[in-house]
Amino acid sequence: MAEPMRSAPWGWRTLFVALFGLDLLVRLLPLGGGPGGMPGPDIMLCIACAWVLRRPDYVPAALIALVIFAEDLLLMRPPGLWAALVLVGTEFLRSRAAFSRELSFMAEWLMVSVVILGVALVYGVVLLVTMLPQGGIGTALIQSVATIVAYPLVVAGTRFLFGLRKPATGEVDALGRRV
Repeated sequence: MAEPMRSAPWGWRTLFVALFGLDLLVRLLPLGGGPGGMPGPDIMLCIACAWVLRRPDYVPAALIALVIFAEDLLLMRPPGLWAALVLVGTEFLRSRAAFSRELSFMAEWLMVSVVILGVALVYGVVLLVTMLPQGGIGTALIQSVATIVAYPLVVAGTRFLFGLRKPATGEVDALGRRV
């Protein structure tokens, strides 16, 4: 009778925004990760990549851009730069979502790793060219590696906690449309 909230695309969008809020809350809390500490993974980038590859219609480009732009503002990064680069990276993955259905998880992980490293590299180059203050290249590299390592955990979490998986070939939704 009553469908769960997550069965509709707007339910997934609400969950995406809620996860963003939770991630941002954890990042803004003073948990002892001061200067000189190890940078943690960018969980929102992992979630965006995983969801775009599994169900591209659940996270539209505008939602990703809006969420990451809000993160830029709240974390005092150059407004829109990280959001634009993440959007380009996720749209690259979105264009290959149908192709990635046949890929093994290792190939998918490699593809996402290249996107994460590419986004981080372009971000660092733009900050360097515009002479904006930035952390060291080592910090950016450690955060990129941490994000790449966290990706399988995020995929497993979205699969087992939320039931988000890749659609099978020929699978249709409740309205009879192919997914």
